[in-house]
Amino acid sequence: YAVNERDGLLRHLNKAGHADQFLAEAGLTVADGKGFRDVFRDRIIFPIFNLKNDPVAFGGRVMDNSLPKYLNSPETEAFKKSETLFAISIAKDEIRKAGYAIIVEGYLDAILCHQYGFRNAVAPLGTALTSKQLQKLKALTRNVVIIFDGDKAGVSAARRSLTVICENDFRAKVMLLPEGDDPDSFLRKNGASLFRKNLAEAMTPVEFLLKTSKSDRTDTAREALGIIALLKDLILADELLSELSN
Repeated sequence: YAVNERDGLLRHLNKAGHADQFLAEAGLTVADGKGFRDVFRDRIIFPIFNLKNDPVAFGGRVMDNSLPKYLNSPETEAFKKSETLFAISIAKDEIRKAGYAIIVEGYLDAILCHQYGFRNAVAPLGTALTSKQLQKLKALTRNVVIIFDGDKAGVSAARRSLTVICENDFRAKVMLLPEGDDPDSFLRKNGASLFRKNLAEAMTPVEFLLKTSKSDRTDTAREALGIIALLKDLILADELLSELSN
């Protein structure tokens, strides 16, 4: 928890011998009209670690309805948001063991997955999934299951993610949750067994597009072909083409 003080962390770290400018470069403080102040105040803090388990940044969530709901450290020499996946340092061994990674949307979704035994879960840092994040995963696996809410926004986010996933030659499946649920709420309400069942029944990209498309069959097929065409792995592309033609 980051206390609700203007410069509580700044004063603590000054006493430990760290200069104001260094703390600003690390993204922990920011200059205002009165000098330097803490970036994170009155927030629950989520430490963000890189693949080597070094802490490189922080995420902070408010506990009321004030905005912004989430605040990340600014980008630094050590931290590039578009290259970092939350929980990858503790998920990496489980990803290798399971043979795939679960990709969810946020910190709490990833944390609840881990608490309920799905320890191969990671999350982007409040942004859409990026190629650079997938490149970090590629050293561990080329198989992913993406989990999104079943509402319109979740379906759209899954579509966008499939595009970047196929561009990077990953084998993907999509697990859609009921509308109004995210992994956090779904696991709390239904437990691990139903989540595991839904995970096992996750849809291929072709199944997902056919199920969720509001277009006619021709336009849906054209959309699926567009995604398949992004794959450089011709064997994987051929599998999806066969599925689509069937």
